[in-house]
Amino acid sequence: MTPAWLSRGTARQRRAPRLVVMTSVEEERPRALLAGASRRWVRMLPWAVAFVLCVALMPTTIVVLTADYGLNGGLASGLAVAQAAPLLLAVVRPLHAWYVVFAADVAGALALLTVDFQERLLWPFPPMELVGYVGLCLALGLRERRRTLVLVWLATAAANVGLVFVPPHGTGAKDLLLTILGGVALLLGGALRERYEVQRRLVEQETISEAERGRRTLLEERARIARELHDVVAHHMSVITVQADTAEYRLAALPPDVRQEFTSIAATARESLGEMRRLLGVLRNEEAHGELVPQPGLAQIGQLVEATARTGAPVDFTPCAASGGVEVPEAVGLSAYRIVQEALANVVRHAPGARTQVSLSASDPAGDGGGARLAVLVVNEPPPEPPAGPLEVGGTGHGLVGMRERVRLVGGTLDVGPLPDGGFRVAAHLPLTEEDIT
Repeated sequence: MTPAWLSRGTARQRRAPRLVVMTSVEEERPRALLAGASRRWVRMLPWAVAFVLCVALMPTTIVVLTADYGLNGGLASGLAVAQAAPLLLAVVRPLHAWYVVFAADVAGALALLTVDFQERLLWPFPPMELVGYVGLCLALGLRERRRTLVLVWLATAAANVGLVFVPPHGTGAKDLLLTILGGVALLLGGALRERYEVQRRLVEQETISEAERGRRTLLEERARIARELHDVVAHHMSVITVQADTAEYRLAALPPDVRQEFTSIAATARESLGEMRRLLGVLRNEEAHGELVPQPGLAQIGQLVEATARTGAPVDFTPCAASGGVEVPEAVGLSAYRIVQEALANVVRHAPGARTQVSLSASDPAGDGGGARLAVLVVNEPPPEPPAGPLEVGGTGHGLVGMRERVRLVGGTLDVGPLPDGGFRVAAHLPLTEEDIT
């Protein structure tokens, strides 16, 4: 079975596509211009410019159109609002704002054909309209793609050239100012946007490279751990297996019970060596399918108890009679096996020779299988004689921590602690239904 610290990494990788989808949905939402800037004043700059242009151009347009061009006040006010107000929308949706402003500018040019104004005044687009339209083109360049910018410029040029054919006072180079200035603004904005895109992609590549370096470092560390385990633990387990297998040939006149003891030691060592090799395979290759190897469960607890009894510790085992035909999930069976294994190992280390009771029981209070739980109980009495010293020194002290983690992962409860008479008790209650397993 894949260790918990490796399975968490796999779970994060499986969740990655969902995060990518969520990110892409957020990117589809309209964002203000320069919203990705790191400095706050840069993010607020488009709003400030749009507000200033709107507040300055709207009254100016009304005054110029009525006083200088002689346009009707109501019509001038309507054109001023249509040409200036959408500039605020341009901060978020510049293309939508362009539709309104472009139509209002063309309508304003046609409206000026109905009045008599001085030849020195600009036509078809007065200065206020030029300023607002150039600012709008700059916003378009910062947001839209090249194809859209080209279409916007062609539409601007077509409208400008079309109006030149019906001038009120003749033609001149100044009649094409909107086309020229709009094209320059679109080109400038597009260049700035593409430069920003190049920098953003460069940052993304650097981030990906950093992630790959971190992943490579992790794989190298896992490979190093695998080498250390192989050189130290696997080597010694192999030596134990060979010595136990050859004991009956090296030592003359071994009693039958001693020969059986060596055979049991060799079998246990080979089993442990097999589990160690599977773990090494997972560490060396993150795509290894060690989790598909059959894992021990309730059926193997009896063998575990027998192996412990052969060490000289009296162990009584009460197997589980499943209640109501409730099946034991694989994760629960493995957790129960590991809890009993660790508890018996602690008895051998810290209370050698103590009588131990191991019992498994399934209960279903509701009788419908919905609340069925497996109770795992390991209780040992005080050792007959206080041990002169621990059988193992330098222990990690992670046994109880591992028990609690296994119980928590399946959604169960664990109760451990010393007894008044000097013994020790380990009690775990594990859910037997898939809905209750977390």
